[in-house]
Amino acid sequence: MADGDFDVLVLGAGSGGYACALRAAQLGLSVALVEKGKVGGTCLHVGCIPTKALLHAAEVADAARESEQFGVRATLEGIDMAGVNSYKDGVVSRLFKGLTGLVKGRGITVVEGTGRLTGPREVTVETAEGARVLTGRHVVLASGSYAKSLPGLEVDGERVITSEHALQLDRVPASVVVLGGGVIGCEFASVWKSFGAEVTIVEALPRLVAAEDEASSKVLERAFRKRKIAMRTGTPFQSVNVTDDGVAVTVEGGDVIEAELLLVAVGRGPVTEGLGYDEQGVAMDRGFVLTDERCRTNLENVWAVGDIVPGLQLAHRGFQQGIFVAEEIAGLAPQPIDEAGIPRVTYSHPEVASVGLDEAAARAAYGDDAVETVTYDLGGNGKSQILKTSGFVKLVRRTDGPVVGVHMVGDRVGELIGEAQLIYNWEAHADDVAPLVHAHPTQNEALGEAHLALAGKPLHAHA
Repeated sequence: MADGDFDVLVLGAGSGGYACALRAAQLGLSVALVEKGKVGGTCLHVGCIPTKALLHAAEVADAARESEQFGVRATLEGIDMAGVNSYKDGVVSRLFKGLTGLVKGRGITVVEGTGRLTGPREVTVETAEGARVLTGRHVVLASGSYAKSLPGLEVDGERVITSEHALQLDRVPASVVVLGGGVIGCEFASVWKSFGAEVTIVEALPRLVAAEDEASSKVLERAFRKRKIAMRTGTPFQSVNVTDDGVAVTVEGGDVIEAELLLVAVGRGPVTEGLGYDEQGVAMDRGFVLTDERCRTNLENVWAVGDIVPGLQLAHRGFQQGIFVAEEIAGLAPQPIDEAGIPRVTYSHPEVASVGLDEAAARAAYGDDAVETVTYDLGGNGKSQILKTSGFVKLVRRTDGPVVGVHMVGDRVGELIGEAQLIYNWEAHADDVAPLVHAHPTQNEALGEAHLALAGKPLHAHA
């Protein structure tokens, strides 16, 4: 092949892009990966990985502060943000080194620079050495997302910040208003509260993590109230004034909340503007690239994966879509991804995890009479008692049919979602799961007990 001509040309090296590149190379295809920043994208550098490192540091802080309840005498002397950031950056750096080694080892051509779609299967990259034109038999658009703001809300990176700025803070703010009670807002609210800040969440929708089952939102809100995280749900934001020592946030109704910082966590938007997608005729909707269930755009041999495709903006969704597209290009005809079967986790304290349909969606899909639920309280789970965490496992199933949704709240329930997604994706019935032996004492048993209850033979739960 001529220089610059590849089987698969990937624009963007985040979770979706690099997964596609690695799998395509593994399948014997020639691959180029175009990236203006670092391989690994948002998730590795300014998203999931550094955020979860902060959340773990927050958990350690809580463990020290609350050690007395376990009979351990320890004191929390404070948070050394330089040390926390050093730990966080070390995790990112090790993973980045491993990923770049993998990409190099697979013989993938990485082109550093800003790429634009300049032909149906052509990408022009502005590199440090000048423009370089690459072509591919297949082009995969994987340009990722950015932290959004609201109309008229100016992010200055100092007093009014996004999650990306929050990850670089060299101090623990005394007080923060978190605008947005979704996944990102709840995770940062949780971190800062554990680090000792006063936190107020402002959310326009009626509840926190509004995309989750209503019961999950209620339990999370109760836990946050207990932690003295202030919440203003059903309260739209109006304006912010930057003052000498912080911000004054005005919400609907005229109330003013003062704090040192305002974190804008109102979701993420697709990075597609100015990348030539429109000009080349790619079908778009409000900046998102439209695809069918096989990740195909309306242009032949042009695919799209990850956060630029409408749906859940999750690294593991993009990752799986990237693998799917590589296998589709190689002619393996993989199974389309069921969006509802993708696990969702909010890594706050406590965690919220789910897969499948929530109760409202299940009732809307199958009818009120055709849906049953059971809720198992973690109060009956030995390991949860040891960890001193509360919460629940809620199962939603079609009457006498498979489990169509699993919803969990409690510390570490994100680690249980693996089994839960198998139950949903393999369309298991309660009677299929109830006989399976779960190790004791584990939080995993809560899933087993919930299915026992759903199968009509509750032991520690009330049917």
